[in-house]
Amino acid sequence: MPTIQNFIFFSVILFSYLGFSQAIEISGVVNSLSDVENIHVLNKSEQAFTITNAQGEFKIKAKLNDTIQFSSLVHQSKYVVVDKNIMMFKAMRVMLEEQVNELDEVVVGKVLTGNLFSDINNVDGKAPINFYDVGIPGYTGRKKTQSERRLSQAGDFKPKMLPGMLLGGASFDPLINAITGRTKMLKKRVEHEESEALMRSVKARLASDFFRSNPLDEAYRMEFFYFCADDPNFIKRCKNQTDFNILLFLRSKYRDYMQNRSEGSD
Repeated sequence: MPTIQNFIFFSVILFSYLGFSQAIEISGVVNSLSDVENIHVLNKSEQAFTITNAQGEFKIKAKLNDTIQFSSLVHQSKYVVVDKNIMMFKAMRVMLEEQVNELDEVVVGKVLTGNLFSDINNVDGKAPINFYDVGIPGYTGRKKTQSERRLSQAGDFKPKMLPGMLLGGASFDPLINAITGRTKMLKKRVEHEESEALMRSVKARLASDFFRSNPLDEAYRMEFFYFCADDPNFIKRCKNQTDFNILLFLRSKYRDYMQNRSEGSD
């Protein structure tokens, strides 16, 4: 005969199934090295559509096993299937890759055969001239990213007060960029790229050792590192720090992350 424990067990299973079969509102965040505003978010199953705001945030209705499409002109399209974890937390985080437009292969000049002695006589090449050849000092440090170059070009408006007037230097570009918010946006993008690169470096270098003593399912490990990167002190605690200090930081975030997962599952 069925017992009260069996009845409770099957009731929980039934209510969980019914809950996951109903559409709920899911909050999400899109991350990318490019702009994350106005990215199309489409759930065909629920005929729901929205776009992200300036921070990449969005809300959309979905139920278990729905497929949500993310697309824009500058990103590769991505499809995310709503699983039980997303339904439980009513949240998702999506990383989009930039769209790279590749040109068809073009052959310029003479075709090489692979025979070294033949190709030497077939090539009319000259060594390129660099700044050392002409005695001009050159930059040999780390190359700036595209966002860092754009921020440098935008300038940083530093006003100088004179009697009866406000001067921002010879160019008005820094002032215009400051007023429109472009400089602030570029600074935020540079910080995001630095945080993203640092997070991936820490993950590649320390993930194996860290999860050996701090168990976490493979499906949630990337989410954990994004959770760490969201900490305002992430760069300060992990940049140019010893592995020991970084592991201490990850351990403290691990406790917070596991507590959040535990509270979300209650």
